[in-house]
Amino acid sequence: MVSILVGDNVLLRSYSAEDAPLLFSAVDQNRAHLRAWLNWVDKTTKPEHSLLFIQQSIQEQNNQEGMALGIFHEQQVIGSIGMHKWDHQTKKANIGYWIAKDYEGKGLLLQCLIRFVDFLFKQVQLNKIEIHFIPTNKRSARVAERLHCKTEGVLRQSTLYNGRLEDIVITGLLREEWLANQAV
Repeated sequence: MVSILVGDNVLLRSYSAEDAPLLFSAVDQNRAHLRAWLNWVDKTTKPEHSLLFIQQSIQEQNNQEGMALGIFHEQQVIGSIGMHKWDHQTKKANIGYWIAKDYEGKGLLLQCLIRFVDFLFKQVQLNKIEIHFIPTNKRSARVAERLHCKTEGVLRQSTLYNGRLEDIVITGLLREEWLANQAV
């Protein structure tokens, strides 16, 4: 079980099965907001889908394949942050995230990501994280920039979003870069 205190009333923590109704409610209330960026939103149509996600996430964490944490504000799920495609040989993983519309633009997601990335580099001992996003997702581009990720390339028409082939921007951040930026 991972638990990372972000600030007053904000906690990142591993999901438990009991969180399924809270997670589903957060997704359901933000469906229109999330749909443009996350393919899984339309497949999450009932609380059982959130429970299945949580069960798979717990298994992945136990197997050290990935990690999914809820962003909890006053014990309510307001978003999620995670690490997937964990490669132990190269000590690399992708990170993903979302936050409820009501909490967007307040810097909270960035605060959560800073704590999570710090945890991944210092506790999990990753050497590199990557953030992938479609070019029209300007908010994710800004988050990657503020974390000091470097654009490493663009994979043209490499993913299907809402029935359209889209490019994927790949950004990366090395542990040594993170530590150097933290020292400043």
